[in-house]
Amino acid sequence: MKKWLLALLFALPTFAFAEDTPTLDTGDTAWMMMSTALVLLMTPAGLALFYAGMTRSKNVLNTYAMVFGAFVVAFVVWIIAGYSIAFGTAESAAVQQVMGGFGNVFLDGIKWTDLSGTYPTYVFVAFQGTFAAITVAIASGSVIERIKFSTWLVFVAMWGLVVYAPVAHMVWGGDGALLFDAGALDFAGGTVVHMNGGLAGLVLAILVGKRAGYPKSAMKPATVLLTALGAAILWFGWYGFNAGSAFGANAIAGLALLTTTIATAAAAITWMLAEWVVYKKPTLLGIATGAVSGLVAITPAAGFVNVGGAFVIGIVGTLFAFWGVTVLKKKLGYDDSLDAFGVHFLAGLFGALATGLLAVQDSDLLWDGPLKESGDRMGQFLVQVESVVVVGLFTLVGTVIVYYIATALTGGSRVDEDSEAMGLDESVHGEKYINN
Repeated sequence: MKKWLLALLFALPTFAFAEDTPTLDTGDTAWMMMSTALVLLMTPAGLALFYAGMTRSKNVLNTYAMVFGAFVVAFVVWIIAGYSIAFGTAESAAVQQVMGGFGNVFLDGIKWTDLSGTYPTYVFVAFQGTFAAITVAIASGSVIERIKFSTWLVFVAMWGLVVYAPVAHMVWGGDGALLFDAGALDFAGGTVVHMNGGLAGLVLAILVGKRAGYPKSAMKPATVLLTALGAAILWFGWYGFNAGSAFGANAIAGLALLTTTIATAAAAITWMLAEWVVYKKPTLLGIATGAVSGLVAITPAAGFVNVGGAFVIGIVGTLFAFWGVTVLKKKLGYDDSLDAFGVHFLAGLFGALATGLLAVQDSDLLWDGPLKESGDRMGQFLVQVESVVVVGLFTLVGTVIVYYIATALTGGSRVDEDSEAMGLDESVHGEKYINN
């Protein structure tokens, strides 16, 4: 995919085209609408089930509500101002490096007939909104079973504007955006979505504190079947996530579909074998987690690598995640309840860096950057390092700020001891997953 085409897709509808006038393509439009629906399915169904199955039975419904609630709040915030901040144009070139302007608040200035490339801009808005929603929902997995529902919803609304939208702009915001101009490669969201959401989860886990009894008390999953079903739905929806990021029904979408499948299958096998070697028993939870790790790892590279690259990223990326979940978390002692950091941040980090090393040097696939412009693979790798450092620092600082504001607005971030002991399903929502 040529960088000029990406810039065209992200251009505001008011942009004056000197030569080429966008023309609607019904095939591309149908594919992008389908991709949007697939990505939407990933959050209130896939991720919600994946997380809910791993939590204790007294918190299953609260966990699901946190994911579902995050999706609806984040999407509304995206329409209000998130899209404008991410893909709008700032009046100052310096500001444009980090964020767009406010010219498209409430989608002002965008007509239903406007096009982004070969499909309606409204479809692009909705497609990108599903990315914004799943990113913050990922972070919920780090703080389930002890964060106040009210604090979580306020955090979601603010984080989408303060952290997610500027990060999306810096990486995908077109000419004038910091990391886009540097030539950073992120096909579908290794840095923007998975590193971003996973790191936000770790920050929240540390700030909110550990669950009562962790790590001494057993905290067994309510039902691994829900988690496995959630992983399968995530895999299904991920074709919209990755292949949809080709922005059309084209050969690059086909490449992304294949590399996504290869990496995910290889990753599931890798986690299963790792458990077999280390713990002598391959678990269904491990196979499902391995599949998700592979999906995360291939996301930044899906449209840039060949079959061999997909195998390497799926296998090595899931080993990074396995190490994070089984070794790093225990060593550092943080309570990342459902391993959002271990799976999403670490696998996403590896995938983002590996993209610079494994991307195919093909001008029809690559965006402008050191690899495409001069064949400088090490230069491209350094750009990838720059992108993960910038996103990491921005997310770290932004998440801390948003957390403390949300905490102040809701009178504290943590549920009381009695509510935590009872379980948040009953104490917060007045419902029970299992009625005895």
